[in-house]
Amino acid sequence: MKEKILKKLKEIENDKQVEILFACESGSRAWGFASPDSDYDIRFIYKHKPEYYLSLWEKPDVIEFMTEDDLDGSGWDLRKAVKLLSKSNAPLIEWLFSPEVYYKNDVFLQEMQLLARECFSPIATLHHYLGTTKNFMDVCEMEEVKLKSYFYALRTALAGKWIIENNTFPPVAFADLLPIAPQNIQDKIIELQHIKANQDEKYLHPKEISITDFLLETVKFNQENASKLGSGKKLNEELDLFFREMMKL
Repeated sequence: MKEKILKKLKEIENDKQVEILFACESGSRAWGFASPDSDYDIRFIYKHKPEYYLSLWEKPDVIEFMTEDDLDGSGWDLRKAVKLLSKSNAPLIEWLFSPEVYYKNDVFLQEMQLLARECFSPIATLHHYLGTTKNFMDVCEMEEVKLKSYFYALRTALAGKWIIENNTFPPVAFADLLPIAPQNIQDKIIELQHIKANQDEKYLHPKEISITDFLLETVKFNQENASKLGSGKKLNEELDLFFREMMKL
């Protein structure tokens, strides 16, 4: 599959006249709880030639594609990505630390990861994860629940809890977040992971009271502790310099 993904990315470069600097897997396959029919969520960062940015007019800064064989691609222009990095954009930081990388320019990725750590805003990132968890809570309290909904809610709830307890960006791999959950919840999650790995995305699972209660408790914990968190550094000059340096690559 990696060869097919790289071939598609090369087509994008040729068709759009861009250079891809980094490409990774996002979503359930990166997080570690994919179903057999899960899409490949390919995320990438690209740049145009310098003259593209010397324009009075706004230009497209996103490239998207969807193929018949479940390749779901979305890429951000370098300028868009750097501006979002300054705001500690959680999805972008997850891309940069994805355990499944398809392509990377080493200089670019190392610098972006360094800047991501510097720009990291605990409070902004917590609010992102908290909002995502809340979006899934209604369906997680139904009598039958898609396991995808449980895992999306659990991942973001634990990510928020991680930020409060460690004041660092949470691990992307779900397995690395699990240790901060109580042992009985860890055991139940592992049980559900085995089920999800063998069921398609449409599978409905009977409500797990212990999981729902844990989610509600964790949302409350994250809300009550949000105000204790700090914000990220403002690195406008450093990010400007980085952008200009990437134009020279």
